[in-house]
Amino acid sequence: MNKNKIRLRINGTEVEVESGTSLLDISKGYQEKQNPLIVAAVVDNCLMELNNLVERDCDVQFVDLTATAGNRIYQRSLAFVFIRASMEILSGCKVTVEHSLSKGLYCEIHYKRPLAEVDVSRIEERMREIIEEDVPFTKESVPKEEARKIFTEFGMEAKTRLLKFRKNPNINIYKCGWLKDYFYGYMVPSTGFLKMFKLKYYMAGIVIQFPEKENPGKIPEFVEQRKLASIFREAEQWGKIMDVGYVANLNEMIESKQFAELIRIAEGLHEKKIVEIADLIKEKKKRIILIAGPSSSGKTTFAQRLSIQLKVNALKPVSISTDDYFVDREHTPKDETGDYDFEAIEAVDVALFNEHLTRLIKGEEVEIPSFNFIKGEREYIGKKLRVTDEQPIIIEGIHGLNEKLTEDVPHDKKYKIYISALTQLNIDDHNRIPTTDSRLLRRIVRDSKYRGHSALSTIKRWESVRRGEEKNIFPFQEKADIMFNSALVYELATLKKYAEPLLMEISCDNNEYVEAKRLLKFLGYFLSIEDDDHIPQTSIIKEFIGGSCFTH
Repeated sequence: MNKNKIRLRINGTEVEVESGTSLLDISKGYQEKQNPLIVAAVVDNCLMELNNLVERDCDVQFVDLTATAGNRIYQRSLAFVFIRASMEILSGCKVTVEHSLSKGLYCEIHYKRPLAEVDVSRIEERMREIIEEDVPFTKESVPKEEARKIFTEFGMEAKTRLLKFRKNPNINIYKCGWLKDYFYGYMVPSTGFLKMFKLKYYMAGIVIQFPEKENPGKIPEFVEQRKLASIFREAEQWGKIMDVGYVANLNEMIESKQFAELIRIAEGLHEKKIVEIADLIKEKKKRIILIAGPSSSGKTTFAQRLSIQLKVNALKPVSISTDDYFVDREHTPKDETGDYDFEAIEAVDVALFNEHLTRLIKGEEVEIPSFNFIKGEREYIGKKLRVTDEQPIIIEGIHGLNEKLTEDVPHDKKYKIYISALTQLNIDDHNRIPTTDSRLLRRIVRDSKYRGHSALSTIKRWESVRRGEEKNIFPFQEKADIMFNSALVYELATLKKYAEPLLMEISCDNNEYVEAKRLLKFLGYFLSIEDDDHIPQTSIIKEFIGGSCFTH
Protein backbone atom coordinates (compact mmCIF):
# COMPACT_ATOMS: atom_id res chain seq x y z
CA MET A 1 0.00 0.00 0.00
CA ASN A 2 1.17 3.54 -0.80
CA LYS A 3 2.64 5.02 2.39
CA ASN A 4 0.46 8.13 1.92
CA LYS A 5 -2.68 6.01 1.71
CA ILE A 6 -4.74 4.75 4.65
CA ARG A 7 -7.51 2.16 4.82
CA LEU A 8 -10.93 3.00 6.20
CA ARG A 9 -13.77 0.61 6.94
CA ILE A 10 -17.00 2.43 6.07
CA ASN A 11 -20.33 0.58 6.24
CA GLY A 12 -18.48 -2.74 6.18
CA THR A 13 -16.48 -1.86 3.06
CA GLU A 14 -12.77 -1.04 2.96
CA VAL A 15 -11.73 2.07 1.05
CA GLU A 16 -8.38 3.74 0.51
CA VAL A 17 -7.89 7.50 0.93
CA GLU A 18 -4.97 9.89 1.19
CA SER A 19 -3.72 10.34 4.75
CA GLY A 20 -4.86 13.73 6.05
CA THR A 21 -8.15 13.74 4.13
CA SER A 22 -10.99 15.41 6.02
CA LEU A 23 -14.06 13.44 7.11
CA LEU A 24 -16.08 16.10 5.28
CA ASP A 25 -14.43 15.29 1.93
CA ILE A 26 -14.87 11.55 2.52
CA SER A 27 -18.54 12.01 3.50
CA LYS A 28 -19.36 13.63 0.16
CA GLY A 29 -19.10 10.24 -1.51
CA TYR A 30 -21.75 8.89 0.85
CA GLN A 31 -24.12 11.87 0.93
CA GLU A 32 -26.84 11.33 -1.63
CA LYS A 33 -29.51 13.98 -2.11
CA GLN A 34 -32.41 11.82 -0.96
CA ASN A 35 -30.56 10.55 2.12
CA PRO A 36 -30.56 12.23 5.56
CA LEU A 37 -27.92 14.93 5.98
CA ILE A 38 -24.54 13.69 7.29
CA VAL A 39 -23.35 16.01 10.09
CA ALA A 40 -20.55 14.11 11.91
CA ALA A 41 -18.73 10.77 12.08
CA VAL A 42 -17.89 8.12 14.66
CA VAL A 43 -14.25 7.10 14.22
CA ASP A 44 -13.26 4.01 16.21
CA ASN A 45 -16.18 4.68 18.58
CA CYS A 46 -15.27 8.34 19.10
CA LEU A 47 -17.61 11.07 17.84
CA MET A 48 -15.79 13.56 15.61
CA GLU A 49 -16.65 16.68 13.65
CA LEU A 50 -16.48 16.45 9.87
CA ASN A 51 -13.65 19.02 9.82
CA ASN A 52 -11.34 16.46 11.47
CA LEU A 53 -8.60 14.87 9.35
CA VAL A 54 -8.12 11.10 9.13
CA GLU A 55 -4.45 10.07 9.35
CA ARG A 56 -4.53 6.34 10.20
CA ASP A 57 -6.42 3.15 9.41
CA CYS A 58 -9.77 3.16 11.25
CA ASP A 59 -13.49 2.35 11.28
CA VAL A 60 -15.75 5.20 10.22
CA GLN A 61 -19.50 5.46 10.65
CA PHE A 62 -21.12 8.60 9.34
CA VAL A 63 -23.69 10.24 11.62
CA ASP A 64 -26.78 11.76 10.00
CA LEU A 65 -29.97 13.39 11.23
CA THR A 66 -31.61 10.04 12.05
CA ALA A 67 -29.13 9.58 14.92
CA THR A 68 -29.70 11.28 18.29
CA ALA A 69 -26.11 12.59 18.25
CA GLY A 70 -26.59 13.98 14.73
CA ASN A 71 -29.85 15.66 15.64
CA ARG A 72 -28.21 17.30 18.68
CA ILE A 73 -25.38 18.66 16.49
CA TYR A 74 -27.89 20.14 14.04
CA GLN A 75 -29.90 21.77 16.86
CA ARG A 76 -26.80 23.19 18.52
CA SER A 77 -25.42 24.64 15.27
CA LEU A 78 -28.80 26.15 14.42
CA ALA A 79 -29.01 27.70 17.89
CA PHE A 80 -25.61 29.38 17.31
CA VAL A 81 -26.84 30.94 14.06
CA PHE A 82 -30.05 32.03 15.84
CA ILE A 83 -28.05 33.68 18.65
CA ARG A 84 -25.87 35.57 16.16
CA ALA A 85 -28.83 36.69 14.01
CA SER A 86 -30.78 37.83 17.10
CA MET A 87 -27.83 39.90 18.35
CA GLU A 88 -27.50 41.52 14.92
CA ILE A 89 -31.20 42.35 14.51
CA LEU A 90 -31.81 43.42 18.13
CA SER A 91 -28.53 45.05 19.09
CA GLY A 92 -27.70 44.65 22.79
CA CYS A 93 -30.17 41.80 23.37
CA LYS A 94 -29.43 38.73 25.46
CA VAL A 95 -30.50 35.31 24.13
CA THR A 96 -31.32 32.34 26.37
CA VAL A 97 -31.88 28.81 25.06
CA GLU A 98 -34.43 27.46 27.52
CA HIS A 99 -35.84 23.98 26.81
CA SER A 100 -37.44 21.69 24.24
CA LEU A 101 -41.07 22.34 23.28
CA SER A 102 -43.27 20.83 20.58
CA LYS A 103 -40.31 19.06 18.93
CA GLY A 104 -38.46 22.37 18.80
CA LEU A 105 -36.22 24.54 20.96
CA TYR A 106 -37.87 27.29 23.00
CA CYS A 107 -35.68 30.41 23.36
CA GLU A 108 -36.17 33.84 24.85
CA ILE A 109 -34.74 37.19 23.80
CA HIS A 110 -34.24 39.72 26.58
CA TYR A 111 -34.36 43.21 25.11
CA LYS A 112 -35.23 46.81 26.03
CA ARG A 113 -38.77 46.24 24.71
CA PRO A 114 -41.07 43.20 24.37
CA LEU A 115 -40.37 40.89 21.42
CA ALA A 116 -42.74 41.38 18.45
CA GLU A 117 -43.70 39.00 15.68
CA VAL A 118 -41.99 41.23 13.12
CA ASP A 119 -38.71 40.78 15.06
CA VAL A 120 -39.03 37.02 14.65
CA SER A 121 -39.50 37.40 10.89
CA ARG A 122 -36.42 39.64 10.64
CA ILE A 123 -34.31 37.21 12.71
CA GLU A 124 -35.39 34.29 10.52
CA GLU A 125 -34.55 36.28 7.39
CA ARG A 126 -31.09 37.12 8.77
CA MET A 127 -30.51 33.46 9.69
CA ARG A 128 -31.27 32.43 6.12
CA GLU A 129 -28.76 35.01 4.85
CA ILE A 130 -26.05 33.67 7.19
CA ILE A 131 -26.86 30.11 6.09
CA GLU A 132 -26.74 31.12 2.42
CA GLU A 133 -23.27 32.66 3.01
CA ASP A 134 -22.09 29.20 4.20
CA VAL A 135 -20.06 30.67 7.06
CA PRO A 136 -17.64 28.12 8.57
CA PHE A 137 -17.86 27.16 12.24
CA THR A 138 -14.28 27.29 13.45
CA LYS A 139 -13.01 25.95 16.76
CA GLU A 140 -10.04 27.17 18.76
CA SER A 141 -8.65 26.00 22.09
CA VAL A 142 -7.87 29.04 24.26
CA PRO A 143 -6.60 29.46 27.85
CA LYS A 144 -9.26 30.04 30.50
CA GLU A 145 -8.22 33.67 31.01
CA GLU A 146 -8.72 34.44 27.32
CA ALA A 147 -12.09 32.66 27.40
CA ARG A 148 -13.06 34.83 30.37
CA LYS A 149 -12.32 37.98 28.33
CA ILE A 150 -14.40 36.66 25.41
CA PHE A 151 -17.37 35.83 27.65
CA THR A 152 -17.13 39.22 29.40
CA GLU A 153 -17.04 41.03 26.05
CA PHE A 154 -20.23 39.30 24.91
CA GLY A 155 -22.02 39.58 28.28
CA MET A 156 -22.03 35.82 28.96
CA GLU A 157 -21.93 35.96 32.76
CA ALA A 158 -23.06 32.36 33.41
CA LYS A 159 -20.20 31.05 31.26
CA THR A 160 -17.71 33.27 33.10
CA ARG A 161 -18.84 31.97 36.50
CA LEU A 162 -18.65 28.35 35.34
CA LEU A 163 -15.00 28.78 34.27
CA LYS A 164 -14.01 28.83 37.95
CA PHE A 165 -15.01 25.15 38.22
CA ARG A 166 -13.31 23.99 35.03
CA LYS A 167 -10.28 21.74 35.66
CA ASN A 168 -8.88 21.84 32.12
CA PRO A 169 -6.68 24.94 31.63
CA ASN A 170 -8.01 25.41 28.08
CA ILE A 171 -11.49 25.72 26.64
CA ASN A 172 -12.81 25.23 23.09
CA ILE A 173 -14.35 28.38 21.64
CA TYR A 174 -16.47 28.29 18.47
CA LYS A 175 -16.61 31.17 16.03
CA CYS A 176 -19.35 31.96 13.51
CA GLY A 177 -18.42 35.16 11.72
CA TRP A 178 -17.86 37.87 14.34
CA LEU A 179 -19.47 35.95 17.23
CA LYS A 180 -17.50 33.70 19.59
CA ASP A 181 -19.19 31.32 22.03
CA TYR A 182 -18.79 28.09 23.99
CA PHE A 183 -21.01 25.07 23.35
CA TYR A 184 -21.27 21.71 25.09
CA GLY A 185 -20.89 19.44 22.06
CA TYR A 186 -19.94 19.58 18.39
CA MET A 187 -20.98 21.66 15.36
CA VAL A 188 -21.59 21.05 11.67
CA PRO A 189 -18.72 22.33 9.45
CA SER A 190 -20.53 25.44 8.22
CA THR A 191 -23.86 27.27 8.27
CA GLY A 192 -24.73 25.95 4.79
CA PHE A 193 -25.66 22.62 6.39
CA LEU A 194 -28.62 24.23 8.22
CA LYS A 195 -31.11 24.96 5.46
CA MET A 196 -34.06 23.20 7.14
CA PHE A 197 -35.60 25.24 9.94
CA LYS A 198 -38.44 27.61 10.88
CA LEU A 199 -38.97 30.13 13.67
CA LYS A 200 -42.28 30.37 15.52
CA TYR A 201 -43.25 33.30 17.74
CA TYR A 202 -44.71 31.70 20.87
CA MET A 203 -45.54 32.95 24.38
CA ALA A 204 -43.28 36.02 24.15
CA GLY A 205 -40.44 33.76 23.02
CA ILE A 206 -39.35 31.86 19.93
CA VAL A 207 -39.46 28.17 19.08
CA ILE A 208 -36.72 27.05 16.67
CA GLN A 209 -38.19 24.23 14.58
CA PHE A 210 -35.98 21.68 12.81
CA PRO A 211 -36.29 18.15 11.36
CA GLU A 212 -36.79 15.38 13.93
CA LYS A 213 -34.72 12.22 13.67
CA GLU A 214 -37.75 10.05 12.90
CA ASN A 215 -38.49 12.16 9.81
CA PRO A 216 -35.26 14.00 8.88
CA GLY A 217 -36.53 15.42 5.62
CA LYS A 218 -39.36 17.45 7.09
CA ILE A 219 -39.98 20.08 9.77
CA PRO A 220 -42.73 18.75 12.07
CA GLU A 221 -45.99 20.61 12.45
CA PHE A 222 -46.09 22.84 15.54
CA VAL A 223 -48.44 21.37 18.13
CA GLU A 224 -49.20 23.67 21.03
CA GLN A 225 -48.29 22.30 24.47
CA ARG A 226 -49.69 24.90 26.85
CA LYS A 227 -49.58 22.74 29.98
CA LEU A 228 -46.01 21.62 29.38
CA ALA A 229 -44.91 25.19 28.58
CA SER A 230 -46.53 26.35 31.82
CA ILE A 231 -44.65 23.75 33.88
CA PHE A 232 -41.35 24.72 32.26
CA ARG A 233 -42.07 28.39 32.99
CA GLU A 234 -42.85 27.61 36.61
CA ALA A 235 -39.60 25.61 36.91
CA GLU A 236 -37.68 28.53 35.40
CA GLN A 237 -39.25 30.95 37.89
CA TRP A 238 -38.36 28.69 40.81
CA GLY A 239 -34.79 28.51 39.53
CA LYS A 240 -34.64 32.31 39.72
CA ILE A 241 -36.28 32.41 43.17
CA MET A 242 -33.72 29.94 44.55
CA ASP A 243 -30.91 31.59 42.52
CA VAL A 244 -29.97 28.31 40.85
CA GLY A 245 -30.81 28.88 37.19
CA TYR A 246 -27.37 27.70 36.08
CA VAL A 247 -24.84 25.04 37.06
CA ALA A 248 -22.39 27.69 38.31
CA ASN A 249 -24.99 28.85 40.87
CA LEU A 250 -25.43 25.30 42.15
CA ASN A 251 -21.67 24.74 42.28
CA GLU A 252 -21.20 27.92 44.31
CA MET A 253 -23.79 26.72 46.83
CA ILE A 254 -22.06 23.33 47.10
CA GLU A 255 -18.65 24.98 47.44
CA SER A 256 -19.90 27.26 50.24
CA LYS A 257 -21.75 24.38 52.00
CA GLN A 258 -25.15 26.04 51.49
CA PHE A 259 -26.69 23.11 49.62
CA ALA A 260 -28.51 21.63 52.66
CA GLU A 261 -31.07 24.44 52.71
CA LEU A 262 -31.42 24.20 48.92
CA ILE A 263 -32.29 20.51 49.32
CA ARG A 264 -34.91 21.34 51.96
CA ILE A 265 -36.50 24.02 49.77
CA ALA A 266 -36.60 21.74 46.69
CA GLU A 267 -38.11 18.88 48.71
CA GLY A 268 -40.56 21.28 50.39
CA LEU A 269 -41.74 22.46 46.98
CA HIS A 270 -42.38 18.84 45.93
CA GLU A 271 -44.36 18.17 49.09
CA LYS A 272 -46.41 21.35 48.67
CA LYS A 273 -47.34 20.34 45.10
CA ILE A 274 -48.33 16.82 46.18
CA VAL A 275 -50.50 18.23 48.98
CA GLU A 276 -52.23 20.53 46.49
CA ILE A 277 -52.93 17.59 44.15
CA ALA A 278 -54.33 15.49 47.04
CA ASP A 279 -56.58 18.39 48.08
CA LEU A 280 -57.90 18.75 44.52
CA ILE A 281 -58.66 15.03 44.30
CA LYS A 282 -60.71 15.20 47.51
CA GLU A 283 -62.44 18.43 46.56
CA LYS A 284 -63.45 17.13 43.13
CA LYS A 285 -64.42 13.67 44.53
CA LYS A 286 -62.27 11.80 41.99
CA ARG A 287 -62.42 8.00 42.19
CA ILE A 288 -59.80 6.93 39.63
CA ILE A 289 -56.33 8.53 39.81
CA LEU A 290 -54.16 7.80 36.78
CA ILE A 291 -50.42 8.50 37.03
CA ALA A 292 -48.31 8.34 33.87
CA GLY A 293 -44.89 9.56 32.84
CA PRO A 294 -41.75 8.52 31.00
CA SER A 295 -39.07 6.18 32.33
CA SER A 296 -37.31 7.24 35.55
CA SER A 297 -39.66 10.15 36.19
CA GLY A 298 -40.26 8.96 39.76
CA LYS A 299 -43.79 7.61 39.33
CA THR A 300 -43.42 4.99 42.09
CA THR A 301 -42.34 7.40 44.83
CA PHE A 302 -44.83 10.04 43.67
CA ALA A 303 -47.69 7.53 43.88
CA GLN A 304 -46.65 6.55 47.42
CA ARG A 305 -46.38 10.15 48.58
CA LEU A 306 -49.71 11.04 47.00
CA SER A 307 -51.28 8.07 48.77
CA ILE A 308 -50.01 9.40 52.13
CA GLN A 309 -51.48 12.85 51.49
CA LEU A 310 -54.81 11.33 50.46
CA LYS A 311 -54.83 9.46 53.78
CA VAL A 312 -54.13 12.76 55.55
CA ASN A 313 -57.30 13.95 53.80
CA ALA A 314 -59.22 11.06 55.45
CA LEU A 315 -59.34 9.00 52.26
CA LYS A 316 -58.25 5.36 51.99
CA PRO A 317 -56.64 4.89 48.57
CA VAL A 318 -55.93 1.50 47.02
CA SER A 319 -53.60 0.72 44.11
CA ILE A 320 -54.14 -1.42 41.02
CA SER A 321 -51.36 -2.34 38.59
CA THR A 322 -52.07 -2.46 34.87
CA ASP A 323 -49.31 -5.11 34.67
CA ASP A 324 -51.74 -7.62 36.19
CA TYR A 325 -54.04 -7.07 33.22
CA PHE A 326 -51.50 -8.05 30.58
CA VAL A 327 -52.93 -10.36 27.92
CA ASP A 328 -51.44 -13.86 27.83
CA ARG A 329 -48.06 -13.94 26.12
CA GLU A 330 -49.41 -15.64 22.98
CA HIS A 331 -51.70 -12.64 22.41
CA THR A 332 -49.06 -9.97 23.11
CA PRO A 333 -48.48 -7.73 20.06
CA LYS A 334 -45.04 -7.61 18.44
CA ASP A 335 -43.02 -4.61 17.33
CA GLU A 336 -41.36 -3.98 13.97
CA THR A 337 -38.40 -6.18 14.95
CA GLY A 338 -40.62 -9.12 15.86
CA ASP A 339 -40.09 -8.79 19.62
CA TYR A 340 -42.94 -8.66 22.11
CA ASP A 341 -44.15 -5.08 22.56
CA PHE A 342 -45.12 -5.00 26.23
CA GLU A 343 -45.46 -1.20 26.07
CA ALA A 344 -48.25 -1.23 23.47
CA ILE A 345 -51.71 -0.62 24.91
CA GLU A 346 -52.83 -3.78 23.08
CA ALA A 347 -50.63 -5.72 25.55
CA VAL A 348 -53.24 -4.86 28.20
CA ASP A 349 -56.69 -6.47 28.38
CA VAL A 350 -58.40 -3.08 28.22
CA ALA A 351 -61.93 -4.51 28.14
CA LEU A 352 -61.42 -6.50 31.37
CA PHE A 353 -59.64 -3.56 33.02
CA ASN A 354 -62.56 -1.21 32.23
CA GLU A 355 -65.10 -3.78 33.40
CA HIS A 356 -63.35 -4.17 36.75
CA LEU A 357 -62.97 -0.42 37.30
CA THR A 358 -66.64 0.20 36.49
CA ARG A 359 -67.76 -2.52 38.91
CA LEU A 360 -65.44 -1.24 41.66
CA ILE A 361 -66.83 2.30 41.33
CA LYS A 362 -70.32 0.83 41.74
CA GLY A 363 -69.21 -0.81 45.00
CA GLU A 364 -69.12 -4.37 43.67
CA GLU A 365 -66.51 -6.94 44.69
CA VAL A 366 -64.02 -7.89 41.98
CA GLU A 367 -61.40 -10.64 41.85
CA ILE A 368 -58.23 -8.90 40.64
CA PRO A 369 -55.95 -11.01 38.43
CA SER A 370 -52.21 -11.51 38.92
CA PHE A 371 -49.89 -11.84 35.96
CA ASN A 372 -47.39 -14.69 36.11
CA PHE A 373 -44.41 -13.29 34.21
CA ILE A 374 -42.61 -16.65 34.22
CA LYS A 375 -45.50 -18.50 32.58
CA GLY A 376 -46.64 -15.47 30.60
CA GLU A 377 -50.22 -16.01 31.77
CA ARG A 378 -52.84 -14.21 33.80
CA GLU A 379 -53.87 -16.05 36.98
CA TYR A 380 -56.55 -15.69 39.65
CA ILE A 381 -55.25 -16.41 43.14
CA GLY A 382 -58.13 -15.16 45.27
CA LYS A 383 -57.12 -11.47 45.38
CA LYS A 384 -60.55 -9.84 45.88
CA LEU A 385 -61.25 -6.14 46.16
CA ARG A 386 -64.21 -3.98 47.05
CA VAL A 387 -63.90 -0.22 47.57
CA THR A 388 -66.01 2.39 49.32
CA ASP A 389 -66.60 6.02 48.38
CA GLU A 390 -63.63 6.99 50.58
CA GLN A 391 -61.27 4.79 48.57
CA PRO A 392 -59.91 6.33 45.39
CA ILE A 393 -58.11 3.88 43.12
CA ILE A 394 -54.54 4.81 42.15
CA ILE A 395 -53.35 3.41 38.82
CA GLU A 396 -49.71 3.96 37.85
CA GLY A 397 -48.54 3.04 34.36
CA ILE A 398 -47.43 4.34 30.99
CA HIS A 399 -50.94 4.31 29.49
CA GLY A 400 -52.63 6.31 32.25
CA LEU A 401 -53.27 9.34 30.02
CA ASN A 402 -54.50 7.30 27.05
CA GLU A 403 -58.30 7.47 27.09
CA LYS A 404 -58.49 3.91 25.69
CA LEU A 405 -57.25 2.50 29.01
CA THR A 406 -60.30 3.78 30.92
CA GLU A 407 -62.77 4.53 28.12
CA ASP A 408 -65.75 3.05 30.04
CA VAL A 409 -65.11 5.14 33.16
CA PRO A 410 -66.96 8.50 33.21
CA HIS A 411 -64.68 11.55 32.80
CA ASP A 412 -65.90 13.17 36.00
CA LYS A 413 -64.62 10.18 38.01
CA LYS A 414 -61.05 10.34 36.65
CA TYR A 415 -58.05 12.48 37.51
CA LYS A 416 -55.03 12.22 35.20
CA ILE A 417 -51.56 13.17 36.43
CA TYR A 418 -48.52 13.50 34.16
CA ILE A 419 -45.13 13.32 35.88
CA SER A 420 -41.73 14.02 34.38
CA ALA A 421 -38.35 15.44 35.41
CA LEU A 422 -38.33 18.86 33.73
CA THR A 423 -35.15 20.42 35.04
CA GLN A 424 -35.00 24.18 35.57
CA LEU A 425 -31.22 24.06 35.56
CA ASN A 426 -29.10 24.91 32.50
CA ILE A 427 -25.33 24.84 31.98
CA ASP A 428 -25.42 28.48 30.84
CA ASP A 429 -27.54 30.80 28.67
CA HIS A 430 -26.85 28.86 25.47
CA ASN A 431 -26.38 25.27 26.72
CA ARG A 432 -29.50 23.65 28.10
CA ILE A 433 -29.77 20.41 30.03
CA PRO A 434 -32.15 18.03 28.20
CA THR A 435 -34.67 16.38 30.54
CA THR A 436 -33.81 13.05 28.92
CA ASP A 437 -30.24 13.29 30.26
CA SER A 438 -31.47 13.62 33.85
CA ARG A 439 -33.78 10.64 33.41
CA LEU A 440 -31.09 8.53 31.74
CA LEU A 441 -28.65 9.19 34.60
CA ARG A 442 -31.37 8.33 37.14
CA ARG A 443 -32.01 5.07 35.30
CA ILE A 444 -28.31 4.15 35.00
CA VAL A 445 -27.90 4.51 38.77
CA ARG A 446 -31.12 2.67 39.62
CA ASP A 447 -30.55 -0.16 37.13
CA SER A 448 -27.13 -0.79 38.63
CA LYS A 449 -28.32 -0.67 42.24
CA TYR A 450 -31.57 -2.61 42.00
CA ARG A 451 -31.59 -4.59 38.75
CA GLY A 452 -27.97 -5.69 38.31
CA HIS A 453 -27.69 -3.95 34.94
CA SER A 454 -24.52 -2.21 33.82
CA ALA A 455 -24.50 1.33 32.43
CA LEU A 456 -23.65 -0.28 29.08
CA SER A 457 -26.85 -2.35 29.01
CA THR A 458 -28.99 0.61 30.17
CA ILE A 459 -27.62 2.86 27.41
CA LYS A 460 -28.10 0.05 24.86
CA ARG A 461 -31.82 -0.12 25.73
CA TRP A 462 -32.39 3.63 26.06
CA GLU A 463 -33.24 4.31 22.39
CA SER A 464 -35.90 1.59 22.53
CA VAL A 465 -37.28 3.07 25.76
CA ARG A 466 -37.42 6.51 24.13
CA ARG A 467 -39.28 5.13 21.10
CA GLY A 468 -41.87 3.64 23.44
CA GLU A 469 -42.28 7.00 25.19
CA GLU A 470 -42.72 8.82 21.89
CA LYS A 471 -45.44 6.37 20.93
CA ASN A 472 -47.26 5.71 24.21
CA ILE A 473 -46.72 8.67 26.55
CA PHE A 474 -45.76 12.00 24.99
CA PRO A 475 -48.72 12.18 22.55
CA PHE A 476 -51.10 12.15 25.55
CA GLN A 477 -49.29 14.43 28.02
CA GLU A 478 -51.50 17.47 27.31
CA LYS A 479 -54.54 15.32 28.24
CA ALA A 480 -53.44 15.39 31.87
CA ASP A 481 -55.54 17.28 34.42
CA ILE A 482 -52.35 18.32 36.17
CA MET A 483 -48.59 17.97 35.66
CA PHE A 484 -46.04 17.27 38.37
CA ASN A 485 -42.39 18.18 37.82
CA SER A 486 -40.27 15.56 39.60
CA ALA A 487 -36.92 17.25 38.88
CA LEU A 488 -34.85 18.35 41.86
CA VAL A 489 -32.46 21.22 41.25
CA TYR A 490 -29.67 19.49 43.22
CA GLU A 491 -30.09 15.97 41.86
CA LEU A 492 -27.37 15.92 39.16
CA ALA A 493 -24.78 16.93 41.77
CA THR A 494 -26.04 13.98 43.86
CA LEU A 495 -26.21 11.46 41.00
CA LYS A 496 -22.68 12.35 39.83
CA LYS A 497 -20.76 10.22 42.37
CA TYR A 498 -22.92 7.18 41.56
CA ALA A 499 -23.06 7.56 37.77
CA GLU A 500 -19.43 8.43 36.96
CA PRO A 501 -17.83 5.09 38.00
CA LEU A 502 -20.58 3.19 36.15
CA LEU A 503 -20.01 5.19 32.96
CA MET A 504 -16.24 4.76 33.24
CA GLU A 505 -16.72 0.99 32.96
CA ILE A 506 -17.77 1.41 29.32
CA SER A 507 -14.68 0.89 27.19
CA CYS A 508 -13.86 2.50 23.86
CA ASP A 509 -14.48 -0.90 22.21
CA ASN A 510 -18.25 -0.43 22.71
CA ASN A 511 -20.52 1.57 20.42
CA GLU A 512 -22.06 3.08 23.57
CA TYR A 513 -18.71 4.69 24.46
CA VAL A 514 -19.76 7.84 22.53
CA GLU A 515 -22.77 8.35 24.81
CA ALA A 516 -20.84 7.42 27.97
CA LYS A 517 -18.14 9.96 27.10
CA ARG A 518 -20.77 12.66 26.48
CA LEU A 519 -22.47 12.00 29.83
CA LEU A 520 -19.14 12.03 31.67
CA LYS A 521 -18.31 15.39 30.12
CA PHE A 522 -21.74 16.64 31.14
CA LEU A 523 -21.29 15.50 34.75
CA GLY A 524 -17.88 17.17 34.75
CA TYR A 525 -19.60 20.58 34.93
CA PHE A 526 -20.97 19.76 38.39
CA LEU A 527 -19.39 19.74 41.79
CA SER A 528 -20.50 16.61 43.65
CA ILE A 529 -22.70 16.54 46.74
CA GLU A 530 -20.95 13.73 48.58
CA ASP A 531 -23.21 13.59 51.63
CA ASP A 532 -26.74 12.21 51.10
CA ASP A 533 -27.75 12.64 54.74
CA HIS A 534 -29.56 15.90 54.01
CA ILE A 535 -31.88 14.18 51.52
CA PRO A 536 -35.12 12.94 53.17
CA GLN A 537 -36.08 9.27 52.86
CA THR A 538 -39.27 10.29 51.07
CA SER A 539 -37.37 12.07 48.27
CA ILE A 540 -37.97 11.00 44.69
CA ILE A 541 -34.20 10.86 44.13
CA LYS A 542 -33.93 8.16 46.83
CA GLU A 543 -35.90 5.88 44.49
CA PHE A 544 -32.77 5.85 42.32
CA ILE A 545 -29.80 6.19 44.68
CA GLY A 546 -31.23 4.05 47.51
CA GLY A 547 -32.34 4.81 51.04
CA SER A 548 -36.03 5.39 50.25
CA CYS A 549 -38.50 4.60 53.01
CA PHE A 550 -40.87 3.27 50.35
CA THR A 551 -40.54 -0.35 49.24
CA HIS A 552 -38.79 -0.55 45.89
